[in-house]
Amino acid sequence: MTSRLEAYRVCAYNTARQSENKMHDDTVAKRFGFSGGLVPGVDVMAYMMHLPVAKWGRAFLERGLIEARFVKPVYDGEIADVSGEASHGSLSIEVESRGELCATGTASLPASAPSFSLADFSATAPVSERRPVDAASYQLGKWLGTEPRAWAGDAAAEYLTDVRERDPIYANEGLGHPGLIQRVMNRVLVDNAILGPWIHVGSRMQLLAAARSGDELTARAKVTGNYEKKGHRFVELDALVVANGKTPLAHCQHIAIYQPREQAAA
Repeated sequence: MTSRLEAYRVCAYNTARQSENKMHDDTVAKRFGFSGGLVPGVDVMAYMMHLPVAKWGRAFLERGLIEARFVKPVYDGEIADVSGEASHGSLSIEVESRGELCATGTASLPASAPSFSLADFSATAPVSERRPVDAASYQLGKWLGTEPRAWAGDAAAEYLTDVRERDPIYANEGLGHPGLIQRVMNRVLVDNAILGPWIHVGSRMQLLAAARSGDELTARAKVTGNYEKKGHRFVELDALVVANGKTPLAHCQHIAIYQPREQAAA
């Protein structure tokens, strides 16, 4: 049986306009064929997460599975409509903006969270000195780590405002939004190389436990792909995101274009 969920409407916000990644800057993004700076994919994915959390509540935060692909940009200040259709225990999710399909995904609620051992994911410090990105930065099979990060108090509240999250579950139960895990996955790339403009294009995330507001998050990531396609250089990561050095929070696969092809000048 198929049923549609109540649609979720967001006024998108570019949280990364001042970031090191100039794909979020209007002028630079236009060199790559976009109309302006891109709203980060991790934040679009956070918009998408609203629907499975509305459907399954805390259970989704403890063991939910979500996949997302970003096919068109979402721009600052524009309306993003997030729609979902439930069928046979799975939820199909779409994000539309400007009348265009911008992201697609699926979510589900496994009966239990799979088990992952910390010992299978190497705890690695990020590089001591970041260098300009090249193919060796994300060498196939290489283990990459991140600087610890935490969002507590005002920072946690600001994050919820930034991603336009209105579900009270996070504030009421002192929980961390799973979109923060995706931000840590982006940091795997940023903490280990000096990047030019780059683009997050897709992710798969199996949640293993509910994050608490203020948890110190790190990623233990292995490079599983590094290749060229249509003039773009892609990297793929397989990672465990860990809270406080001991609690696995999520198993993530992350795909990004770390060296995009520029548009030819008109």
